Amino acid sequence: MPDMWDRFAFAMLNTVSFVLVGLAFFGLAFVVLVKLLKVPLRKEIEEDQNVALGIIIGAFILGISVIIAAAVHG
Repeated sequence: MPDMWDRFAFAMLNTVSFVLVGLAFFGLAFVVLVKLLKVPLRKEIEEDQNVALGIIIGAFILGISVIIAAAVHG
């Protein structure tokens, strides 16, 4: 039985490390997007009800997530 627990621990370690690396890349990509847009995102989306900007941000989030998932999957 120790072999099963070793494989489980290795799989969990891989999962956690991929999650952390993926989140780091996602955060970095979002910071770059905010710097490139040079508009206050919270004000534009919440106060000014800018639906187009919300759609663009949502598409960006989905796109980066798909890229990170493909990189992790191999």
